[in-house]
Amino acid sequence: MAALPRGAGVVARGLAPALLAPVALLARRRGLCLLIAGDGRAALAFRAGLHLPDRRESLGLLPFLIARRAAPGRLVMCMAAHGGQRGAARARRLKPDCLFLSPLFPTESHPGASALGVLRWAALARGLPAPCMALGGITPARLGAVPRRAAGVAAIGGLMPPVAHEPQ
Repeated sequence: MAALPRGAGVVARGLAPALLAPVALLARRRGLCLLIAGDGRAALAFRAGLHLPDRRESLGLLPFLIARRAAPGRLVMCMAAHGGQRGAARARRLKPDCLFLSPLFPTESHPGASALGVLRWAALARGLPAPCMALGGITPARLGAVPRRAAGVAAIGGLMPPVAHEPQ
C-alpha cells in the first residue's frame, strides 16, 4: 500500500479483523480508496467502501446500502462481474460505482480459468451498467493491450515489483 499512488484503490479481502484498523489508517494517510470485501458492517465501521464478490454472499449488505442511500456519493461500492448474466443483473439492481470484470488475460491467481480476451472483455463491459476495471493477468507488459473501454486496471500481484529472493 505504501507504494501505491494517491487515489488508487485497495480491496481488503480475507483480512483478520485486527488487521483492518491499521490497513484503514494507512489507506486514509496515503489517500487510498479502501474497499472491504464482503462485509458491509466492517466497511461502515472503518469508513471504507464495499466490494461485493461475485460468487460469495456478503454480510451486512443491507445496512451498507441504507447508509449509501442516505449519503449519496460518500460510500463507494464495487462488485465483481466475471462475465455471467447473473452478475450483470445483480449490478443493474445494486448500482455499484464500478465493476471488476475478469479475467481479461490468463492469470496466475486463477490457474486454468478461461481468459475473456480483449474483444470479449470489451463486448461484456459495453453491456454492463457501470464502469469496468480490467482484472486478471494484468502486468506492466500487458497494460498497452487493456481495452480503452476499461475505467482502470486492477491486479492481485501482477503490477508489484519482483521480489528479490535471498539465496538459501
